[in-house]
Parts: sequence; structure tokens; C-alpha cells
Amino acid sequence: MLYLHDVWVNWFEGEENGYNICSFHEWRTSDGIEILDQVPVLYIDKETFHTIENDLHDIPKEILEQIYKRAYIRKNQERKVLEYACVVTDGRSILAFDTMGYQIPIRKSRLIPRQERLVLELIEGREVKTYHNNEPGEKEFHILSLPPESMMGLTRRERQLKQLLMIALDQLQVSKCLEEIRYWLTEWQPENYAMIKNMNFKEAWTHLYNDLVTGWSHKHEAFCRQIMKGQAFYENILEEEQNNRTTKSVK
Repeated sequence: MLYLHDVWVNWFEGEENGYNICSFHEWRTSDGIEILDQVPVLYIDKETFHTIENDLHDIPKEILEQIYKRAYIRKNQERKVLEYACVVTDGRSILAFDTMGYQIPIRKSRLIPRQERLVLELIEGREVKTYHNNEPGEKEFHILSLPPESMMGLTRRERQLKQLLMIALDQLQVSKCLEEIRYWLTEWQPENYAMIKNMNFKEAWTHLYNDLVTGWSHKHEAFCRQIMKGQAFYENILEEEQNNRTTKSVK
């Protein structure tokens, strides 16, 4: 069994999409960084890695048996065992996970660059291990879990704001209020007012969704702020994203 020691992790909990497990350059001073005193390292096949990274399905039983109580976390000078925690790599990408005692990768983290290099050095010359996976095949994406191509090239802040915008669109879809969707589409595309006023609900909502799901711009952010206005919980998230800064203090 291969091991890595003193591993810095920044857990993202309950994430089913790899694009939300932030790379080191997007870590923030407000994130709760933890240190794994010891963690096993597995060199696994690309399909199994992709499933762990991009879903919340059960981890193959063979992996769970291999890593059972072999990882330790250091907290307040105490060394605590983790039932199922591991660093996995497919030879290119690297990910740490902790099941928190369950059989699914509830918490996931990237590593700092120096420790990513150590992982690749550890597996050098070793053979990849293929694991059997009984989970369903292709993953289905939806408005609250966008496909990776809709998030490609966006920063952590932009991804968070885009997800808020999709929540607002989902709320509009549930409400089925024709005048409301026409209003918001007109706010987004005032030049098309004459056309919008003759649209039915499905046409207007689909038109707005197709426009907003593509890319990200200052116009998207301004519209997100506008549509979230008056919803205190989401406004607070918007302000937090405005104030957050990333940190590169760990080498």
C-alpha cells in the first residue's frame, strides 16, 4: 500500500460534479483547510476515477476494503482514524475523498501542487488497478447540475453565481407565471420586447434559459443580482462571493 503524509485538504462536501471541487489556485482564506496525517494512495482506472470525482455513487467494495481505517487526520494535536479516506489518481488527475463512514465519497478535495507531484512520483512504474463498478452508465445533467461544458472556463466565483442564476430560473419554471417570465426575458433582451410579449410561458422560459446557460459575462452577473433581489439568503451568498478572495499561501 502506498501512503502520503501531511496532506493538505480543502473538503467540498456533497459535490457530484468535479468542477465544483476547486483546484488549489481557487482555495480561499475562508476555507477550512485540514491535514491528513496519513492517507493511502491508489492508482485506479479512469472510469472509476471519473465516477468518484463526478458522482455520489457507492465506491467499489474492493477499494473500501483496501483503505479501511488506513487514513488518519490531525486535529488539535490529536490523531484520529478515518474509516474510508483515500487519495486516488488515474495517472493524470488526483483527488482525495472521505466517506465520513458511509460508502459514498461525501467529501472531496484536490491537493496542493507539490503533493500532486508526489502522488505521480509514487505511482511511477506501477500498474493501474481496474475496479468493477455496478453503477448506472452515463450521468444525467439538469438545470441544478449543469454539464461541465456549461461551466468550462469559469472561476469559482462565476460558477457559484451561475448556479444561483439557475436556481432562480428553476423557481421561475415552477411558478409558471407568464407575466413574470416575460418581464425577466424583456429585462435580459429589451430589444426583443415586441416578440417577447407574444410568447407563451414555455417559449419565453426556454429562450431565457438557452441564453443564460451559455458562458458568463458582466451582463450575466448584473442579471443574477437583479433577479435575486429581495431574496435575503441568496443576496447574502452574492455578497459573500463579491467579498471573497483566493489564497496561494501554500506552496
